[in-house]
Amino acid sequence: MQFTETRLPGAYLIDPEPHSDERGFFARVLCVDELAEHGLSMDIVQVNMSYSAQAGTLRGLHYQAEPYAEAKMVRCTRGSVFDVMVDLRPDSPTHLQWVGVELSAENRRLMYVPKGFAHGFLTLTDSAEVMYPVTARYTPEAERGLRYDDPTLRIEWPAPVRTVSEKDQSWPLLYASTPVL
Repeated sequence: MQFTETRLPGAYLIDPEPHSDERGFFARVLCVDELAEHGLSMDIVQVNMSYSAQAGTLRGLHYQAEPYAEAKMVRCTRGSVFDVMVDLRPDSPTHLQWVGVELSAENRRLMYVPKGFAHGFLTLTDSAEVMYPVTARYTPEAERGLRYDDPTLRIEWPAPVRTVSEKDQSWPLLYASTPVL
């Protein structure tokens, strides 16, 4: 596995290293020892999967509050998504900065989203599926979110957002007095 740290400390892109032969290939997508070498942990307690029928579907930006914060390893297993994580750690030098990258069934890339980050994605193709193991059980009372269009974040979505759940549209803005640009 090849680890590339993003500009957000502790957040990584992970590329599997396929070993090919006449049958196809084999690649490792999760190894706790290799994660530990990079100071990362992935004690999986739940694996989530989402399916979105249409391109332009936005899911997120979600996170769970402490003590239920979770790390995720996100992989698109069908189609393509633009995957975004936002650093919410108050003492981080990259607080409220974001990184976005295309994850697809074709590129097989994974995104490691650390605890203390919000996460979401926009589907770039119809029939997109995303799988992500997480390190904490879903806890409804700890669920939180950020608006995908929050003017403080200025996330540059690469395609039009066509479908967003009512819940995801109703997350409060980070700073209610921030002017919409």
